Amino acid sequence: MLIDTDKLWERYSRQVLFAPIGRDGQMSLLKSRVAIIGLGALGTVSANCLSRAGVGYLKLVDRDYVEESNLQRQILFDEEDAKRVIPKALAAAEKLKRINSSLQYEVLIEDVNYTNVQNIIGDVDLVLDATDNFETRFLVNEACIKNNVPWIYGACVASSGLTFTIIPGETPCLTCFLGGLPSVGTGETCDTAGVISPVVNVVASVQVAEALKLLTGAKPALNRKALFFDLWENQFFEVEVMQNDNCPVCGKRAFDLLAGKMQQRSTYLCGRDAVQVLPPLKLNLSLEKLRDKLLPLGDVSVNEFLLKFTTGKHELVVFPDGRALIKGTSDEKLARALYARYIGA
Repeated sequence: MLIDTDKLWERYSRQVLFAPIGRDGQMSLLKSRVAIIGLGALGTVSANCLSRAGVGYLKLVDRDYVEESNLQRQILFDEEDAKRVIPKALAAAEKLKRINSSLQYEVLIEDVNYTNVQNIIGDVDLVLDATDNFETRFLVNEACIKNNVPWIYGACVASSGLTFTIIPGETPCLTCFLGGLPSVGTGETCDTAGVISPVVNVVASVQVAEALKLLTGAKPALNRKALFFDLWENQFFEVEVMQNDNCPVCGKRAFDLLAGKMQQRSTYLCGRDAVQVLPPLKLNLSLEKLRDKLLPLGDVSVNEFLLKFTTGKHELVVFPDGRALIKGTSDEKLARALYARYIGA
């Protein structure tokens, strides 16, 4: 790609005029590779900002599809995407190509787990966390620490949010910060407390600002503290996170999640009233055959990406790899039972 042109510099002129970035920084951005894991609320804001900033390669990773309830805060999607029941990563890429067609976009419609996370992050300079559960975040933490890839943690619920920048070998990691996977049911979720779009935009904007610093070599400008804020209560504060020499991940380099020792076959999804169920092995389902099997049992629709099956108060969304989202329940045992009943054991 020819990048040193008058047209290109005009496109990024306001960013280049910002002295800490300048032309050299813009060139670094154009050569950079970033993975965004999760294309929901945080991920769509981050992807939008990074595309407009001219980050040359964006890897867009998400396991879910667009629904109307997403539109309140997930800025790259519209009503047509929800009507099409299109995967979020694909819908995001379609929008981003219309924003900046000169960049490269890789779309991965996948669940991030111990079998694929190292491949996902192995060829990028930076990972942005936009996930919706702690198991995936701690898995990403292990993968990034093991492979020496910087990553930026972000989370929000209700009107509050936090960010934390993690550089392997230089900063504490997520396990140092949070101590380990929180117990289920011990904190607020989007289901119990909701979330407002301004806090999403603030969290993702801070993440992107940190990303721009890293990608342009401005490490001294990075925030080495955890940043917390509550927009409704007008609270902003930072917390010093101490390196833990006995941390099992960055200290002792024990990567249990990466080894699959704690892999769960089902995961409750924050804000969805749904449970994701994974098959023991990755499958290659024929959605058309599954549709024919389920037609006598309930309402079924299928497109090239997924199958939706409604029975009673539950909806099963099935992907070709055998993964399924069981909507209408937070009970993982019930979700696995419905999976076994309608899809297979």
